[in-house]
Amino acid sequence: MKKTKIVATIGPASMELDTLRQMIKKGVNVARINFSHSSHQQAREIGKRVRQLNEELNTNVAILADLQGPKIRLGLMEEGTTVKKGDQLIIQTEEITGNNERLFISYKDFAKDVKVGDRILMDDGKIIMEAIATNNINEVTAEVIHGGPVKSKKGVNLPNTKLSTPSLTQKDLKDLYVAMQEEFEWIGLSFVRNSADIISLQSIIRSNDSTARVVAKIEKPEAIDDLEEIVKISGAVMIARGDLGVEVPMEQVPALQKKIIRMGMRYSTPVIVATQMMESMIENASPTRAEVNDVATAVYDGTDAVMLSGETSVGRYPLKVVEAMVKIIEEVEASGEVTKHEFPPVDQNKRYISNSICYQACKLADQVEAKSLVCMTHSGFNAFKISSHRPVAEICVFTHNKSILNTLSLLWGTKGYFYDHTKDTDSTVKDVHQILKDEEVIKNGDYIINVASMPALEKGMTNMLKLSVVD
Repeated sequence: MKKTKIVATIGPASMELDTLRQMIKKGVNVARINFSHSSHQQAREIGKRVRQLNEELNTNVAILADLQGPKIRLGLMEEGTTVKKGDQLIIQTEEITGNNERLFISYKDFAKDVKVGDRILMDDGKIIMEAIATNNINEVTAEVIHGGPVKSKKGVNLPNTKLSTPSLTQKDLKDLYVAMQEEFEWIGLSFVRNSADIISLQSIIRSNDSTARVVAKIEKPEAIDDLEEIVKISGAVMIARGDLGVEVPMEQVPALQKKIIRMGMRYSTPVIVATQMMESMIENASPTRAEVNDVATAVYDGTDAVMLSGETSVGRYPLKVVEAMVKIIEEVEASGEVTKHEFPPVDQNKRYISNSICYQACKLADQVEAKSLVCMTHSGFNAFKISSHRPVAEICVFTHNKSILNTLSLLWGTKGYFYDHTKDTDSTVKDVHQILKDEEVIKNGDYIINVASMPALEKGMTNMLKLSVVD
């Protein structure tokens, strides 16, 4: 089993049931619904098909509902519009068809938020402008720093501007309620600026009795300033390298990627590396060598998951790109060079005993070359904690809580199993060993480590570690 998980965006190229079935069989662990492009009807249909295939294939593929967030875009432009360095033009919030003198931007508070001297980047930074005047109502005068063709509906980034808009737009709230109704496991929050954005979304989720967890998308400079707190409280984080590479200097992104992955391990928060991983395979049947190295680097760094966007949603080769990514992952993991970081528990809080058991179990598993590390969990806490230590052993998570089985599919190295028998600890250990033997995960003579709580019937904190030989 590959340990690094694959998130694949589902779209026109992958919506067909048989295509989706083949993608899951080839190694997709999480299906992403991009609400920037998917309607509510499409989202519900994708959810239905993934659930159907989970039943058919006995898999636990999770669904990530990715909210659009306050994405700023240009309006329609006249065909062939081009601007050059030194040009001055008006950017307005009243809708028009734009040209090289005036253009429309979708963000209504643009003129209020933008200050003189702020940079205005368009089309992934291909066009660079600087604000030289604003009427603070509906118009900003900008001077072109780096010109080129200006195309309709392209994205706009404001790296120096503090946006007043909330992180959840009205569209996002409507999409969020669909995601909660459909019981999707993960909710992606775009353009996170600080930990308060995460807390706000988590509050809405809890108030609707949803068990969904928040994926904080790191793509704004403000998020980097509050990075540790965001990572600490989020369900997972996504390194959204597209907008991040425009909002901060692009040369900083590789170091940030390593820093965020390392921080994710520290706080047992899964990390997804996203954007342009296999971009050329939207059109081509094989990746570039640079893309192979990019995916491999993320796996070497120890990321929990790598993500495919346009490659599987609109690309010509959705199955081939999954196959290629799996080959890269398996080759890197077979090398034994995946990075892990030592983060022994130090804070003697209410989780100290559980944290210590999970940490020592992983150390022991590596020392004795255990085949499997088995944990019992209700909330998923043990699975998140053990996964963050990146043990060599297979992480087999048994739970009576069906709602977290799919959730765990995002975590590095984990495989979930449903187990709802109420027995004493010794009987439970014997049961799960037999299940793993039947699944051919372990065989006679293998070392296996169990972590659990004693007494088992109380379902308390993890306080037991057992090393045994399978017989």
